[in-house]
Amino acid sequence: MNRKLEIKQIGIIHSPHKTKDECPIQGIFSPLEKGRIEIFPEYEEGLESIETFSHIMLFYIFDKAGVIKLSRPTFLDDAPHGVFASRHPCRPNSIGISIVKLEKRNKNILEVSGIDILDDSPLIDIKPYIPRFDYFANANNGWAETKKILPKPKGRE
Repeated sequence: MNRKLEIKQIGIIHSPHKTKDECPIQGIFSPLEKGRIEIFPEYEEGLESIETFSHIMLFYIFDKAGVIKLSRPTFLDDAPHGVFASRHPCRPNSIGISIVKLEKRNKNILEVSGIDILDDSPLIDIKPYIPRFDYFANANNGWAETKKILPKPKGRE
């Protein structure tokens, strides 16, 4: 059954990354990159106690992603992989997830670091990262296990 779903934008993500080329492939490659998450005022109450967590998961829309292909090469491999077996932004529902370090909350503004998201991306949800629920010691890296991680982009810490 194909149902129509509605997702509400709850805020906007502000980052120093204006283009896909300057955006890091994962936040771990830019732990010092700062960003600001602006929650729309009507959702500010939902941030209560968020400052008790060190990291949060941001769910957002890849609104500048491009053409959707269900199988394609990735940043780690020239061989094609299914979009659901990769983190490629060009996906049927264009939903991205990033884990960032929560540095500070000021009312409806969250200051974060380790951001790997394009500026002005629409935010659709936030969840706390809870290591005792979100970390699996026996998880594996699938096809990416044998792939070399790219070096840090020049000019980044």
